Amino acid sequence: MNAFKGITIFFAVTILTIVPLDTNPFANRLTLAQASDFPFSQQSAPPLEELSPQQIASSTNKTCTLTPSLIELEGTPQQIEGPYFVDNVPNRTDIRSEPSDASIQEGTPLHLVFHVYSVPGNNTIGENNCTPINGAKVDVWHANSQGKYSGVQQAGTFGLTYLRGYQLTDENGTVTFDTVYPGWYEGSAIHIHLKVRDSEGPGKNLEWTSQLYLNNSENEQVHSQPPYSNHGPVPMTNEEDFIYRGPSSDGLIKNNTGNHLMLNLTKADFGYNGTFTIGLNASTSNKQ
Repeated sequence: MNAFKGITIFFAVTILTIVPLDTNPFANRLTLAQASDFPFSQQSAPPLEELSPQQIASSTNKTCTLTPSLIELEGTPQQIEGPYFVDNVPNRTDIRSEPSDASIQEGTPLHLVFHVYSVPGNNTIGENNCTPINGAKVDVWHANSQGKYSGVQQAGTFGLTYLRGYQLTDENGTVTFDTVYPGWYEGSAIHIHLKVRDSEGPGKNLEWTSQLYLNNSENEQVHSQPPYSNHGPVPMTNEEDFIYRGPSSDGLIKNNTGNHLMLNLTKADFGYNGTFTIGLNASTSNKQ
């Protein structure tokens, strides 16, 4: 497969139509992990590479239309991976369980839907068609109601994989996950990690990584109820998080990156639905 060189990432929030056819500000983020277990870098994210003809051909022939007013022309920004990524986690839709003992993480249910699309270059109003990408590997991971990640030695969760998992996008470019509303941990606004990679072959050429944020008022409401209330009220809003209000790791956004990474959250009888859409620009332009 050819490399994915020069992809520009475009973001459209969830509304779309499918048409058949301190001196070290990162210190608080490292509280729960040992650097030897999770290498952590402040460097910019590597440039994405061009969609190969094979990748484009493997996509479905369906097209979709992004609502023009919802297209972020400057592109969907990447953010840091952080110290808590674990590879080779279970391929599953429901990530609430811990496979080693069948325990279930408690918390307010959250149903996530992510869409991954290829969009044309110079995407502007009037040129807003997109193509679902089939077979992209989407990883999701986040903290539990008490602010603990699985897989972290210092937190006593090394070897566990609760609230972690991946799915491959279907012919509509879609993956879904059933999880619980994430908790907070010191020095960070509440967030969900998301990584998209090319799933074919040992050399995965495509890698897009970012964090998604949730509405401040919903964060407060959820954390006023058990089991979240056992951990205490949310100590930091989105706007107080230096990563939320800072530049993107790929240089696309100069400040307030988190404004472009808000999970579209709606209430449901069971809890919440959350949706987010990622567009991969298959042109050869390299916007950094």
